[in-house]
Amino acid sequence: MMKKIIPIICLLISCQFYAQEKSAFQDGEWFKFEMSYSNFLKAGEATLEVKETDMKGRAVYHIVGKGWTTGAIKWFFKVKDRYESFIDQNTGKPYKFIRDIDEGGHTKDIEIHFDHDKKEALVNNKKHKTKTKVAIEENVQDMVSAFYYLRNNYDTESIKLNDVVELNMFFDKENYNFKLKFLGRETIDTEFGWVKTLKFRPYVMAGRVFKEEESLTLWVSADENKIPLKIKADLAVGSLQANLEAFKGLKHSFQIEFD
Repeated sequence: MMKKIIPIICLLISCQFYAQEKSAFQDGEWFKFEMSYSNFLKAGEATLEVKETDMKGRAVYHIVGKGWTTGAIKWFFKVKDRYESFIDQNTGKPYKFIRDIDEGGHTKDIEIHFDHDKKEALVNNKKHKTKTKVAIEENVQDMVSAFYYLRNNYDTESIKLNDVVELNMFFDKENYNFKLKFLGRETIDTEFGWVKTLKFRPYVMAGRVFKEEESLTLWVSADENKIPLKIKADLAVGSLQANLEAFKGLKHSFQIEFD
């Protein structure tokens, strides 16, 4: 399950699509998450960071996500993952996506370049030294850019219970239709105090990893930052929980109800 943690964190936020006047994030934003297995065994850590940069004359956000095992688990299954996305600061569309992972000796080194005008992606598999062009859907996102795109493009004031959003996603060499259901509003106890949140459930594939299609539950702050605070996953064996442990560089004030 550790190998799924960065993609899961990057799919935390979804809702109905509306343009916002304010951006939810900025250069310098940084998150750190701590994962535990079955609520007691520390499993690993993950981070997400935003940096402004330039790509071929275009202003982009360079997003870097990292995940790794810690504690006793790393001695029998070591994970070291790195995901990167370069996204247009104005449109939120990705130009480039990198997936460089080592999961218990299983490795991948993939670089994807998106051409939204031609509606195609050039997939460079560096490990196998192959390059493949694949047709992509309209307004497609990668696993990292989706998180930041949706933070800026949905209305959290008008969403209703059981609303479901769909998003075009591209991962490795395939197009996916990602769906997420809104479960309501809830105030939860976090590392920083009690915080108002939006609660979601993404649809995942039941089978070897997850118990059933609706095995994931996600809690996102109900303020202008819309940051991920908690993830709970019911697995085929046991459960995994990820909690936001530290952050910096938020664009807006972080709203805490009480300590």
